[in-house]
Amino acid sequence: MKSSGSVYSEKTGYAFRKSIFTPLLRPAFCKCVPSIMYNFFLRQWKYAFLPGRIPVTGVDHPIDKKIPFVPSWVTIYIDFAQFWIRMISFFIRRYGRRAYIPVRDFIYSMGDLYAYAAEVYRKNLSTTKRPFYISRPRFLMIHLLDPHLMCIPSLHVMVVIHTYKQFIAIAKKLGEEENLKEQAQEMKQGALAITAAILFVKQHSVNCIPAALYAMTCFLPELFTCEEAEDFTNLLFSPVPAKDKISAKNGVHPSAAPVINISQEDQALIKNHILSLYRQFLSQKNETKPWCEPLLKFLGTYNCEQQ
Repeated sequence: MKSSGSVYSEKTGYAFRKSIFTPLLRPAFCKCVPSIMYNFFLRQWKYAFLPGRIPVTGVDHPIDKKIPFVPSWVTIYIDFAQFWIRMISFFIRRYGRRAYIPVRDFIYSMGDLYAYAAEVYRKNLSTTKRPFYISRPRFLMIHLLDPHLMCIPSLHVMVVIHTYKQFIAIAKKLGEEENLKEQAQEMKQGALAITAAILFVKQHSVNCIPAALYAMTCFLPELFTCEEAEDFTNLLFSPVPAKDKISAKNGVHPSAAPVINISQEDQALIKNHILSLYRQFLSQKNETKPWCEPLLKFLGTYNCEQQ
């Protein structure tokens, strides 16, 4: 079966309906949603209202000043949740029951991903200096819903990387890897755009991205290898190839992202920092200790090192 069309044309409501009303998918949905709500929203609000119980580390880096604050990128940034939900709609709508089991496993894994990142958050919180900008309604929503205490590792980056890698894995399981090459590339471009967006809207520091890359190499060692992490980083800030551009009425497709001019010198500085810190985390990983130890060590010493 040849499947065509953009993943971005899918509606998230369809994924919710199928996940709730399909018996095979419902248990995964019922486990995933509470995990997301608890490990991201409820944990943050609990820590925000009861401060002092867990250390909070500021993780800003001087290189962040090289990256401009571009409010127009908020549309791309805020799409990170719909990004993975759209993928569910895409596979179910096009492949029906054939896709139920791999989609079910993907939904389970997304809940597991949030719990995985929380292994860091429950021991050491992290934040950055984000501008208080509410001229656009979406920024007001961000400030109201996100206390901004879970920066390392960046769940935004983890979610989009997990999604594009799982898209490729599911396509392969369905025997559709060749037919879905264009969509797989589109998903990777989307992950890159959202990763850039978190920097342009100042939701994260350059330190948060290598922490997320490291976390994904630990979470998906067979899919997100060191080589994949380096390739992903090297493609950051790259424009979407002309052949991959499509009409994007909703403004969230990577080809609709506003053009930002960052000098080649600054791009190299940012990418080198990301890769250097990523490799540092990998070099500190000890198989006899929890995967998150390098990140906790970094958070524990970062403020002192910056002073």
